[in-house]
Parts: sequence; structure tokens; C-alpha cells
Amino acid sequence: MRCDLHVHTLHSGMCTIPGLSRICRESYNRPLEVYATLKRRGMDLVTVTDHDSIDAAETLRKYPDFFLSEEVTCRTPDGTELHVGVYGIEERDHIELQRRRDDLLSLIFYLQERRLLFSVNHVYSQLTGKRTETDFALFEQYFPAVETRNGQMPYRLNSAAALLASQWQKAVVAGSDAHTMGPLGLTYTEAPGVRSKSEFLAALRRGRALAHGDSGSFIKLTRTILEIGLGLVWEKPLAALLAPLFLAVPLVTLGNCLAEDIFARRWAKRTIRALAPAADGRCGLELETGPVAPDLPVGALHEVH
Repeated sequence: MRCDLHVHTLHSGMCTIPGLSRICRESYNRPLEVYATLKRRGMDLVTVTDHDSIDAAETLRKYPDFFLSEEVTCRTPDGTELHVGVYGIEERDHIELQRRRDDLLSLIFYLQERRLLFSVNHVYSQLTGKRTETDFALFEQYFPAVETRNGQMPYRLNSAAALLASQWQKAVVAGSDAHTMGPLGLTYTEAPGVRSKSEFLAALRRGRALAHGDSGSFIKLTRTILEIGLGLVWEKPLAALLAPLFLAVPLVTLGNCLAEDIFARRWAKRTIRALAPAADGRCGLELETGPVAPDLPVGALHEVH
């Protein structure tokens, strides 16, 4: 069974860009359109991972192949921020997740008590700000899963995350991180041989899943930002006065991609142990060139040549 495990709708709240946080949404995707698109693109199951919200469930709970998830914005003991994907929750869990999200350890203990699957999302991205050595120690000790393929993150970030998950022997999850309709279902998690929602989630918890699909790119990110801008204009026509700013979007996204690459290189170097040399003398860890661990199985350690 296949499921895109990172999906946003208009219930993900307002964007965090200074100056636009009061007028522009993170996403303008309507839940019913999201559901129809994901099914059309071959997803057997559908979930939504809005930021700190489960409001999309109001229109999607009627579908038997839908299950409730959430991307929780959390704060670590060092004061840094991260996004935690939590899958297969109930409405009562949402209340506790929001109550505990500024106390990461309390949140983790609750998730463990409830036996819920959770992942650290876009682990090598600066999307949520700075990172510390303590953060990675917490991820390794407490998180059962790592998002190893995110449809908005560049290939290098995803390949590094896949190596980290392999090194730590963590479960992997994958999703489009779609804030617009275009990327939906193009990045997804597959659990072979399962036949229901409960079996799918159980397979994920046991580490029997594969990450498939597209990574992000400069072009993809630029298109996403422009489409969100069009959504803003559609919802608030007066925002068309900001249209000249759209010309600067490619420069902004290019700068973001370069900054993400630098951030990922620095933290991958500090957190991924060099693999043993291969028989031909080459090092197993290659972040510079070539595909790295495509469709990486959960919990399996691989040398990448």
C-alpha cells in the first residue's frame, strides 16, 4: 500500500515569512481536492499532516481509507524548533500534542505511551532554524523514524537523511510536503504486502517500508512559492498589488537552496559516521555525487558506493 505521509491543506495556518504572516496561508489546498488528487495519483491510503491542526479531518473522516496525522511544531530543550510528523492519531491525541509541544521530552513520552509512530521531518533542513548537537542526540535516542525523502527538499538533503536513518537503524517515512496541488502523491511511503490502514501503520512501526518518489529542486520550490502567491491573490484580490514582488521569487529560492546545501553539508559531516572502505578502496559515504540509497529499506544498513 502507498501513502503520501507529508501533505498540507489550507488548515496549516499562515506562512511564517515576515510581512506576509498576516495575509498569506501556508497552503491553499482544499482537503477534498487533496483527497481526490492523491487517489488519482495512486495512493491507497490518504492522510493530512497540517501544521498543528487536524481541522481537515472534518471533511475527510468519511472516507474509509483516510487516517488522521499531524505535523507538530515542537521546541527542544536547547530552544531550537523542529517539525515532528505523527501518524495515525486520534482527536484526543491532538489536544495532548499541542499541550506538550513546547516540551519535547514530555511530548515524546506521551507518544511512546500511546505507541504512536513519529518522525523527525527534513532533518538536514534549516527550515525551522538552527540545530544543535543535543538535538541530533535526542533524535537518535528517542525518534523511531526519520523522514528520508521529502518532496520539497533537495536531493542532497534527502540522501543524507537516508544515510542517517540507515546508520541509526530507524524506520523511514516519505512524503511530498505538498503545499500546492502539483507535488501531491509524487513522493510517498510504500509498505508492501499490507491490506489495511492498521497493517500499514504497523508495518511502518516495524520498519517494513520504502521511500519512493521525487525530491525537491530550485525549479520546484520556485513554482511552489509562485503558486502560493497566486492562491493569495485568488483569496484576496487586493494582494495583486504585491505582484511585482513575484519577480524576486527566483532569487529568493536560489538563495534558499544554496543556504540549505551549506546547512546540510555542515550537519551531515558532523552526524554521519564515515562508512567502512569498500573492497575497491572507495569510501562508502558519498554525498557529493551519484544516487545515494534510493528506495532505502527501513532498518537496513547499506554501504553506498
